[in-house]
Amino acid sequence: MQAARIHGYGAPAAIMLEEIDAPIPNAGEVLLKVKAAGVGNWDALIRSGRSGLTLSLPLTLGAEVAGTIATVAGATSLQLKAEDAVYGSTNALFIGAYAEYAVCSTDMVARKPESHSWAEAASLPVAAVTAWQMVVEHAQVTSGQTVVVHGAAGNVGALAVQIARTREAHVIGTIHNAGDEALMRTLGVTDVLRNEGDSSGLSGAADAVIDTVGGPSQASLVSLLKPGGILVSSVSKPDAGLIARQRARGAYFIVRVTAAALSEIAKLLQAGRLKTRVGGVMPLADARIAHEMLDGTRPRPGGKIVLSLE
Repeated sequence: MQAARIHGYGAPAAIMLEEIDAPIPNAGEVLLKVKAAGVGNWDALIRSGRSGLTLSLPLTLGAEVAGTIATVAGATSLQLKAEDAVYGSTNALFIGAYAEYAVCSTDMVARKPESHSWAEAASLPVAAVTAWQMVVEHAQVTSGQTVVVHGAAGNVGALAVQIARTREAHVIGTIHNAGDEALMRTLGVTDVLRNEGDSSGLSGAADAVIDTVGGPSQASLVSLLKPGGILVSSVSKPDAGLIARQRARGAYFIVRVTAAALSEIAKLLQAGRLKTRVGGVMPLADARIAHEMLDGTRPRPGGKIVLSLE
């Protein structure tokens, strides 16, 4: 089979298309015939050696897949079988998806929503589950609450906005580019913040802040929280001192894609309550070009980049 692999860490030029043997699933895994693979920022971190994970080279890149099951090794909680159409993630190391066949942990895949294409399904697993875990599992957003999504126009942020809206929350989104405001309105954001000055009237108004950006900008978000509110981030650990002075809570986590979360997301997709944003679809042979887009050396389309293997 063909796979997009690296033998050393570095720039996108390190990615090579190679012919290798198809992987063999172990107990608790399924072998997928890959129809599409999502291309995410975490893939660039792995390629460049900045993921913080302990990995062995050479390796096949990619964490997000959609495809049909070729082989099931052992029982699955969802009673999956050969030929079932599924989507999800490969494994806890976030590798192995850029290939004609990929092995996935059985607890990290779920049935693909019939309403969505292979490319749309492959664009979602890590980003959508990250957003789900931020809004539902950590912030535990409920009806009537006020939620601020920092980086609302990004792939994770846009999904967090929509998931919060499905829980009947009032959603405020921060954006970097004024041109993203129209998109935010279509997703259900009622207020848009373009800079820190815009937030001056929101001090102490938020039940939850969902931070998808991290870095220095995170500190400015703490003052938006009500006492007892929560700041959730998957990119930077909240400053414990700032959080304590606000009498709020902070949560930082690394996403773990689960079949349970994927199944809930599939229900929302099937019901038309979540919109996907596929920014570009290209063949597996163009994996290097896709990573040049991630790195900004080529123009990057809005939305998720997907590799198609159909």
